[in-house]
Amino acid sequence: MAAASAVASPLCTWLVAACMSVSCDSDGAAAKRLTSCGFSRRRRRRLTVSTECGSASSFGLVSSCLAFEPCSEFCSSRAASSSLGFFGENGFTSLFGSRNRQMNRRQRRLSRASGSGEVMAVAVQAAPEFVTKKKPMTKQRRVVVTGMGVVTPLGHDLDTFYDNLLEGVSGISEIETFDCSEFPTRIAGEIKSFSTDGWITPKLSKRMDKFMLYMLTAGKKALADGGITEDVMNELDKTRCGVLIGSAMGGMKVFHDAIEALNISYRKMNPFCVPFATTNMGSAMLAMDLGWMGPNYSISTACATSNFCIFNAANHIIRGEADVMLCGGSDAAIIPIGLGGFVACRALSQRNNDPTKASRPWDMNRDGFVMGEGAGVLLLEELEHAKERGADIYAEFLGGSFTCDAHHITEPRPDGVGIIMCIENALAQAGVSKEDVNYINAHATSTLAGDIMEFQALTHCFGKNTELRVNSTKSMIGHLLGAAGAVEAVAAVQAIRTGWVHPNVNLESPDDGVDMSVLVGPRKERVDVKVALSNSFGFGGHNSSILFAPYK
Repeated sequence: MAAASAVASPLCTWLVAACMSVSCDSDGAAAKRLTSCGFSRRRRRRLTVSTECGSASSFGLVSSCLAFEPCSEFCSSRAASSSLGFFGENGFTSLFGSRNRQMNRRQRRLSRASGSGEVMAVAVQAAPEFVTKKKPMTKQRRVVVTGMGVVTPLGHDLDTFYDNLLEGVSGISEIETFDCSEFPTRIAGEIKSFSTDGWITPKLSKRMDKFMLYMLTAGKKALADGGITEDVMNELDKTRCGVLIGSAMGGMKVFHDAIEALNISYRKMNPFCVPFATTNMGSAMLAMDLGWMGPNYSISTACATSNFCIFNAANHIIRGEADVMLCGGSDAAIIPIGLGGFVACRALSQRNNDPTKASRPWDMNRDGFVMGEGAGVLLLEELEHAKERGADIYAEFLGGSFTCDAHHITEPRPDGVGIIMCIENALAQAGVSKEDVNYINAHATSTLAGDIMEFQALTHCFGKNTELRVNSTKSMIGHLLGAAGAVEAVAAVQAIRTGWVHPNVNLESPDDGVDMSVLVGPRKERVDVKVALSNSFGFGGHNSSILFAPYK
């Protein structure tokens, strides 16, 4: 076997060289020789001939010759093969089979060439070995949170937003933006007052959809919160700064207005209706404004959008593709078509007479989720990069995971396997034990099936851990759709920073199977957060879990 291998290797090199690595001495002589060997004109155009052994091929792969007399290297290699007895009298017979078998067209053509009176042989030097160099082992890059920005029904800056959460204030009220008297649901977590002054130019403010306005404002607030001043911005390598902020619904208002205009005439349509309706354009516009040329795109996975964006942004930093990333989500779907669509899904609460009591995760009397709107953006940064510029580090991003239920458009899997697998994969990816997790910001939307399924998955993963505290930010601001995960990630980081977790409001009659010992009560609670888990799930069976911890 050793002898066979020794001969087979030169043979393979010989075949490769014969097919690929030939060069020409003169066009006329080459054409005459190739014609005598039975090669067609088209074949001749694809081959070049050299009469000198060892000339370099045009591909740079091997040095070879295609001579019409056997050279010394070929003869010596044939002699070696004969002495080894591997090929036998006819060198190729024992390797490729009997010569008596039926030949295909290529074999017949080569046979005619070899019997045309000319002797064709190839002598080659050994092909250089291409060694794939392994990437040197380096210490994994750590990702930290250095800034955050929000636009929510409870306020548009971090302190106001989180203070209201801690006090149990509800941001849910009657919808005022449009007349919804004909709808069975007339409440939402609607943003009542919002200004882009100082953040976005008036010209763009008039043209953009609200989801983009929320996104750009929250993004710039995250930069300001992270200490990215104009001087710091000028020192950044903008090719290593990226934006990854998604949206579940995109520019619904811009697109709806375009349809209304089209009913009159296409000439009435906003020329920006297509670009400003797409989910990626918020990230793109923010990058254009900042001049950031690193990774830039959006992800849309329904209500799991933000977590997908945060996890992928962190991975860009971990892989060394970026040093700084703005990430999160934004949505503004509280318009007639958005409200009507979710009403048609039979997903919304109809507790119109008591809006602040409408969103009630895990409560027996819940009757659906409450729509919300807004944006959340996190400034993620590579640890050493953050330390070099003297940034305040709020928390460390540890890792996360995604899975798919592959079960139903809107309903979770009855066995909860998708959620369980997502949580356990996130813990494994982050290298975190179940005992280390003592705070969970749950997805809990106030829907009948979703709340129970998530709680059962949490019980399966963490057992009855008496140190574990679980709450739902949606009980006070409603469901911000694609922005929910980012705003809830902000709440999780704020819990790490402040040592306080916000209450679950409206949890008056816990559903059967819900263990109140792990749920935060109606008042804020002091928790020394070791590891915080934030869950987000979306229509289509998208599951996502991300993990944060204090920076040490």
